Amino acid sequence: MSAVSVSSGGPDPMAQSQLSHRQILVIMSGLMMGIFLASLDQTIVSTALPTIVGDFHRSDLLSWVITSYLLASTASTPLWGKAGDLYGRKRVFQLAIVVFLVGSALCGASQNMYELIAFRGLQGIGGGGLISLVFAIIGDVISPRERGRYQGYFGAVFGISSVIGPLAGGFAVDSLSWRYIFYINLPLGIAALAVTNRVLRLPMRKREVKIDWWGALLLVAGVSSILLATQSGGTDYPWNSIQIVGLFALGGLLLVGFVLRERIAPEPILPLELFRVQIFTVANVVSFVSGIAMFGALAFLPQYLQLVHGVSATMSGLLLLPLLAGLLVMSIGSGQYISRTGNYRWFPLAGTILVTVGLFLLIHLGAHTSLVTVGLDILIFGAGLGLFIQVLTLVVQNAVPMHQMGVATSSVTFFRSMGGAIGTSALGAVLTARLAYELRHFLPTASPANGKNTVTQLIQSPATLDKLKTSNPALHEGIIQAYAHAIDRVFLVALPISILSVIAALFIRQERLRGSNTTSTDTAPRRAEPPRPIEDVRSLPEGGL
Repeated sequence: MSAVSVSSGGPDPMAQSQLSHRQILVIMSGLMMGIFLASLDQTIVSTALPTIVGDFHRSDLLSWVITSYLLASTASTPLWGKAGDLYGRKRVFQLAIVVFLVGSALCGASQNMYELIAFRGLQGIGGGGLISLVFAIIGDVISPRERGRYQGYFGAVFGISSVIGPLAGGFAVDSLSWRYIFYINLPLGIAALAVTNRVLRLPMRKREVKIDWWGALLLVAGVSSILLATQSGGTDYPWNSIQIVGLFALGGLLLVGFVLRERIAPEPILPLELFRVQIFTVANVVSFVSGIAMFGALAFLPQYLQLVHGVSATMSGLLLLPLLAGLLVMSIGSGQYISRTGNYRWFPLAGTILVTVGLFLLIHLGAHTSLVTVGLDILIFGAGLGLFIQVLTLVVQNAVPMHQMGVATSSVTFFRSMGGAIGTSALGAVLTARLAYELRHFLPTASPANGKNTVTQLIQSPATLDKLKTSNPALHEGIIQAYAHAIDRVFLVALPISILSVIAALFIRQERLRGSNTTSTDTAPRRAEPPRPIEDVRSLPEGGL
């Protein structure tokens, strides 16, 4: 295996002293375009899902529109991180943007639910690279001690996208077509490509490498089997059926095969020696467990607001803004504090506790719960997320050798996304099964909508359901009561899972944050291999662009 070839000239440009605050902001402008692209897509899609499943008349596949994206991004995240380590992050990051745009265009052109799910998977492959590579590049440019100072900028991007996303998505659904929620990514993505090509001055790397395709195949097949089991259990087949048990067993076997493969692969997707680093292991456990509760619980809130409260797609997105406000304020505040003091120990613990409290409050959502109460509940939930999501990435980057920065950073995203995919699929199955149970109790006995297909069609169309307030108040009340009770069960199931993340956060210990990116204090064992120069960032002219 040949050594890495890095095209650079002059002194080491990675030294923190060579990058001024202005130069770092220039680099970050390109990265924030990528983050904006990925985060905008999530906020737009969530508000449009009820309308999409209404057009295709397949509410049973609702969770797969979310799950396919999360599954693809989850499985591809380690590959993107490894590719960035080996080939250089700039061109790999731009490739992720291109894949994301192709998937977006195909999603907008989908003619049925199955096509949309497949193309969302392609979009997810690109999305997996966008977020993980952004934070890996940040790890190259900014030392762990100074990183909190810039954390708020990315929180601001999430905040802005949280405002624009629901507005743009709601406008597209209410005035144009849901297809425009995907087409809007095209001009934004082209702009992101142009900006990153101009401002990201990262070196080209040439190296003979072997991508662990067998490991990737085992990982995708294993996670897919488990997700299919959680999606179909309790709906298509009983949980104790041979089909569901068999899928769980197959998934577990394939994941064991993945671990064994990673032990012998020359270029493992996820180097197992990293798990000997205590902070790395604990942070990923927190990411995985919190991902189950976070993604799984929040995926269905827009549908609750549109169906139960009868608000428009635009309004349902805007009503989720308290969550992003809490996340933004706490993310900026914790980042500034960490930069000043170097202390991060209690943020993951406080954050997971707040998320758990938020889930407990959401258990009490009802058919007539005040929207103010809903807003306060999700504000607490969002504040908890803001306290620990980016801190986990920071502590992992601080704990690993610089040459494994990309794969370590992607691991945090990977485990969070894997938890989210499992949570969305499993809690979606809980919602579907519980809704069928509640409908039998809340629908009027002589209701013309007692037939399963009629009820399903009403739930698929928020506008049609809302019209029942005047045409058939008893039927409308029965349906929204059933749905409110069903979604309460979703949050109840997520609550003990979130408690596990609190317990895991107790084991995150305080370590000194590195003040430079040129050395690593980590002593984790490494594979015997030729020394690798650190991937550096070329010095930008003081004037930026």
